Amino acid sequence: MEKLKQFFSSQDLFAKHVGIELLEVGPGYAKTHMKIEPHHFNGAKTVHGGAIFTLADFAFAVASNSHGNLAMGINTSVSFVKAATGGTLYAEAKEQALNPKLASYSVLITDEANETVAIFQGMVYRKKQQLICDDF
Repeated sequence: MEKLKQFFSSQDLFAKHVGIELLEVGPGYAKTHMKIEPHHFNGAKTVHGGAIFTLADFAFAVASNSHGNLAMGINTSVSFVKAATGGTLYAEAKEQALNPKLASYSVLITDEANETVAIFQGMVYRKKQQLICDDF
């Protein structure tokens, strides 16, 4: 799993660009975090929904690719339940269902007080192609 962590930490340039760090990886699981910076805010002075979505999406990508097959998102949704105004946000992705072609994940986005900020659901199509990572 360490090579998977290194792979995503170096290959997902957008996540890296916006300051997302991968904290934990396991089979069907990932945890990420993002320290909120001035560029993460929207005009209402709360964390931009796109920044929150990106944090969740990265955790979703890592968890769904953790089995070694290339997994591509085919459907996602996010519900924003509390405005985030600073600090650090966390996203924890957990596998809910896995079969040879499809898999489903839930991602809980929380703040430093462990209060729910958003709930993300995603489904992936699992390709036969292996990730280019010799950990598998």
